[in-house]
Amino acid sequence: MRKLLLTAMAATMCCLVQAQSQPQLLGNNHALNRLTVSQDYLLLPVQEREDNATIRVLADNREVQKLNIRLAVDKVDYFVPLDIRRFGVKDITLDIFFHGDRRFTGAMKDFLCWKEMKQSNTFDTKNRERFRPQYHHTPAYGWMNDPNGMFYKDGVYHLYYQWNPYGSMWENMTWGHSTSRDLIHWEAQPTAIEPDALGSIFSGSCVVDKKNNRVVAFYTSAGEKSQMQSMAISHDNGMTFEKFKGNPVLVSKEQDFRDPKCFWNQEIQKWNLILAVGQEMHIYSSSNLTDWTYESSFGKELGCHEGVWECPDLMKLQVRGTDKQKWMLICNINPGGPYGGSATQYFIGDFDGHQFTCEHQDTRWMDYGKDHYATVTFDNAPDGRHIALAWMSNWQYANQVPTKQFRSANSVPRDLDLFEHNGQTYCGVTPSKELLTLRGKVVKKLPQAGEIVVDVKGSATITLSNALGEQAVVSYDAARHTLSVDRTRSYASFSEAFPCKTEAPVHGDIHQLRIFLDNSSIEVFDAEGRVAMTNLVFPQEPYNNIKVAGGKVTMYEIKN
Repeated sequence: MRKLLLTAMAATMCCLVQAQSQPQLLGNNHALNRLTVSQDYLLLPVQEREDNATIRVLADNREVQKLNIRLAVDKVDYFVPLDIRRFGVKDITLDIFFHGDRRFTGAMKDFLCWKEMKQSNTFDTKNRERFRPQYHHTPAYGWMNDPNGMFYKDGVYHLYYQWNPYGSMWENMTWGHSTSRDLIHWEAQPTAIEPDALGSIFSGSCVVDKKNNRVVAFYTSAGEKSQMQSMAISHDNGMTFEKFKGNPVLVSKEQDFRDPKCFWNQEIQKWNLILAVGQEMHIYSSSNLTDWTYESSFGKELGCHEGVWECPDLMKLQVRGTDKQKWMLICNINPGGPYGGSATQYFIGDFDGHQFTCEHQDTRWMDYGKDHYATVTFDNAPDGRHIALAWMSNWQYANQVPTKQFRSANSVPRDLDLFEHNGQTYCGVTPSKELLTLRGKVVKKLPQAGEIVVDVKGSATITLSNALGEQAVVSYDAARHTLSVDRTRSYASFSEAFPCKTEAPVHGDIHQLRIFLDNSSIEVFDAEGRVAMTNLVFPQEPYNNIKVAGGKVTMYEIKN
């Protein structure tokens, strides 16, 4: 279902050429590797269990790139491409420092990476892994975490994301980029924003600056000892960015100072920017996107404070069935989630462009699953919609899940609004209408990837299982007003933190459940958007049996 194209990269490997590497050993951990590269890419062999090696790429005696990578010692798990074309030369030197202990890895001269480095004009991004989703967005290869900079313009949704192009674990933070016209089918684009002298490129946001006909990105420049806010400008609808020469635009003495979310506030005719700072949010305003005034802070006495606050968002939403509107502040936190690790909390209240005030004292979670984090919304979404995506993983085990060429996916898109129940206002989370276009024919056999609709009257239990005895169980308890997902009998040998049963309060009665099943995930929604629960699963064989008690089931396969 995903269109995995990389500019100048084909879907099959061909014309592989040995890199002819003859390393010069400069000690037990240091080597120089001089290469003449006649093709577009140098394919670097990765072995995940090894420690990182730091590579300085030298061209004409200049450092043109620096990266960390787990170079293969005695086994190759996969390859990643180093794009040589952008350096403008064919002769390069790799200045490599290995951080691992030689007592365990052996002599550097015998490392497999020297033999396995290859040259090629293409790089294979074909989907071979059984756990890669069929209809969720994933990176073509490499590690992905937080969604970044999402915006809509001229019929196209742009999704940037925290990306490691040189391995499937967190490292080398860069903004990857994908585009879509329907929120379902995504096309991989060239790298958007790369690390520079100020640091790695951490999370942030984009805004469509209509007055100046440009897209402006705000992101955290993460140095070794400090975090600063920087900006970059695009004049081609977000395909390429030029970094602002006056970076950084915001600095702080705080150690955790990151994840800027910018938006145009029509009520005050200014831009607002909200930042995660330690365990609170700081709010700024600006008339020109470059000069920012601190307005206020929020959060010291409210919500969960068991971890660092991250990835904020702030928006005005309609309350269903009323003429009322309220503001909602999204706050992602790690750790401190309701079932351990990372999760998304929210606050509802009022915002005057200067200060946000919250109307409730209790902690509220947007999604009660284990794998829903870094939730943010698209800027400039059509029809006034507030469309959210999350990173579908958890920091407790994100680096260990059983995939290799890629790691992590995004949740299905969700529309956010507000609803009232017993005098309180809550966040509504409804599967975006575009997901209806995925529905293929109705099937009798449980699809490996599809949508399961269950009409319920009272309590209901839906059990997905396979011949190995693995199962995931979705349960709605009408008397207790709770929804749960039990994956304790799902494959989990990669992490002790993975087995769990997650449970959510339901504010009202559920009449229909919508369950989105993919190769490695189960997302459960009340059809009326009053509760959501997102969990990964890794069955060793696909679930091929479904048992429903207390409801009528309709199953749709995915439409190609």
